[in-house]
Amino acid sequence: MTPSSNPRLHIAVLGCGLMGLPMARRLLAAGHEVHIWNRTRSKAESLLAEGAYVHDTPRQACIKADYVISMLENGKIVGEVLFGMGQDAAIHGMREGTLVIDMASIQPREARDHAARLSECQLRHLDAPVSGGTVGAEAGTLAIMVGGKAEDFEAARPIFAPLGRATHVGPHGAGQLAKLANQMIVGISIGAVAEALLLCAKGGADPAKVREAITGGFADSRILQLHGQRMVERDFAARGKMTVQLKDMRNALATAQEIGFDAPITALFEQLYADGVAHGLGELDHSGLFVELASRNAMQ
Repeated sequence: MTPSSNPRLHIAVLGCGLMGLPMARRLLAAGHEVHIWNRTRSKAESLLAEGAYVHDTPRQACIKADYVISMLENGKIVGEVLFGMGQDAAIHGMREGTLVIDMASIQPREARDHAARLSECQLRHLDAPVSGGTVGAEAGTLAIMVGGKAEDFEAARPIFAPLGRATHVGPHGAGQLAKLANQMIVGISIGAVAEALLLCAKGGADPAKVREAITGGFADSRILQLHGQRMVERDFAARGKMTVQLKDMRNALATAQEIGFDAPITALFEQLYADGVAHGLGELDHSGLFVELASRNAMQ
């Protein structure tokens, strides 16, 4: 996508953290006009030199926007920024027909609630959580799972194009369901890789060589390649935090309970991540579950 071949869109980005910042940067590089609000303004000001407009309130950021992207920590905060900040709330800056694209990972019921409340004000909504971490956000290779109306998904294609590959998976809330499935698989797979490599280390094998040996077999995966390498190198600098992984596992369990689905494997790993966070590992990358499992086995 280049500025010369595509229309210049007016976009608000609410939330400029680990994911929101590189996503906003890619939208700027694609030639769009980007208005940014972040609770800590200084985090957004790094984009001023790249042409972004930084605002003091969500309402101000949304005034000129035809599209509003939220990339916030959880559903409660999304609701607060959209509706709950008095006259500073985002909803008071939006024009009729504005498309709100919530790219945070929240509960499906929260996404459906936000969609209904926005619709009452003649505003459109997509829930479009992402997978791929900061690496995918920087490279524009995110997997984007989208719930909402098909016509709104089509309208949002120019927004998604610089960010990654978008797939429409169903009605409002379905994007969040897909993200929960993604996070269940990621969280459980990280635990499986960590436990397997620690077993090998405890038994006297070289975990780095074990990882190399099983590459290409049925146990190979992106988790083994990426997170397994982090475990081998003891590199737990946060790309996706343990606290965020725990939030996602809890959202999955809450949704499972709502629809009457038994998810025992997810429940087990929710407890493991909760223990890791309780033991002070919350700011580590989610591959840091390796540290929790190592500690249980008296291993460094």
